[in-house]
Amino acid sequence: MGQLEALIFDVDGTLANTEKDAHRVAFNRAFADVGLTWDWSVDLYGQLLKVTGGKERIRFYIESWQPQMPSVGDLTAFDLTAFIKDLHARKTQHYCDLLANEVLPLRPGVRRLIQEARDQGIRLAIATTTTPANVTALLTHSLAPDAMDWFEVIAAGDMVPQKKPAPDIFFYALEKMNLRADQCVAFEDSGNGWLSSRDAGLTTVVTVNNYTANQDFTGADLVLSDLGEPDQPFTVLAGEVGTWPYFDVTLAAELLKRKSKS
Repeated sequence: MGQLEALIFDVDGTLANTEKDAHRVAFNRAFADVGLTWDWSVDLYGQLLKVTGGKERIRFYIESWQPQMPSVGDLTAFDLTAFIKDLHARKTQHYCDLLANEVLPLRPGVRRLIQEARDQGIRLAIATTTTPANVTALLTHSLAPDAMDWFEVIAAGDMVPQKKPAPDIFFYALEKMNLRADQCVAFEDSGNGWLSSRDAGLTTVVTVNNYTANQDFTGADLVLSDLGEPDQPFTVLAGEVGTWPYFDVTLAAELLKRKSKS
């Protein structure tokens, strides 16, 4: 049986509700930068989130919605990959600027759980499809100026061949920490994230949000409304927590213990 050694967190939608009011807004600002009339509404963005990775999401939108493209003299010379890469770089800058000027609150229980883990010597890691710059922006502005130093591994973006729902990013984090899956608990918010952590063999806690509440989390160890607080209990959507009103390190260890017996 593995003893709890580390907590591995997804970022967008898990640590904070970044998708609707940060990433989506940044994409639209990037589109405006280059004269595009594209507008990713709240509902449309929810559909686009089925694709992980910002560059991949832009390509999916172009291929599936066939929006108006920029005017170019020679279409045969148009480099779509370079165009998407430039758009995504602009979007990343807008996202970082947005978080630098407007602090995005962390989800309930996130700060408390991370601090508790640090106090108890539990190691911390990030496993996400977003770019490293976006991780830095959120952690330093919403968690603490030195929060990047709290996480032993930041596994992000294009560090691995395949993004979620492939398990590559979790395997990368486990390898860097020299830990087994049965020594860690992962935190996710989406169906793609859950599939990724599941296929990496990780005990997984899902905290849903408005975009992911109706996704399929069959088999997840625990599905919650959020991590909860002492004065703001979570709602359990699937799984068993006994008398715990909020998620803490002790409950994480308990989940590992249960899984080893199943």
